[in-house]
Amino acid sequence: MAVEVITLAGGCFWCLEAVYELVDGVTAVESGYSNGHAHRPSYEQVCAGSTGHAEVVRVSFDAGRIPLEEILQIFFTIHDPTTLNRQGNDIGTQYRSGIYWHTSAQEAAARAVLEEARRAHGGRVVTELAPEANYWPAEAYHQHYFANHPEQGYCAWVVAPKVEKFRRTFKARVRAA
Repeated sequence: MAVEVITLAGGCFWCLEAVYELVDGVTAVESGYSNGHAHRPSYEQVCAGSTGHAEVVRVSFDAGRIPLEEILQIFFTIHDPTTLNRQGNDIGTQYRSGIYWHTSAQEAAARAVLEEARRAHGGRVVTELAPEANYWPAEAYHQHYFANHPEQGYCAWVVAPKVEKFRRTFKARVRAA
């Protein structure tokens, strides 16, 4: 098994985590904070907007079962890459769109998929591409949040529709129960 890790920012980490936990070929997903300047930031600090961190998920995947390009195609389908520092009603730099690579091969693949997304969205994509920096895992209560709290209001109204969009759009990639 050739496990790779890519770090993605696309709004609230609960949304991305809920989807990637269902992707066949993904081996682990961890919510966290990345690409800011504070050391070991807390959720409250990140939400205040003072750390420069984005809410992210670290996606570990078996590259022999699902290529990075497909991981990124899912990413561009389940969030809006055209809104700067915003996803729906979630507003702030912590909700920016970003791909934070771990290897130069990932950077090259991400550049190619990012260019496809730019063409598909008429050049309006604002997703940043950078090496992962200053990552810190989110608090334990954020991990597997949708799986543990599907009835919670935000989960029911915001996360669940993204999960359903993934299920409809990528039927062949939904992990078997």
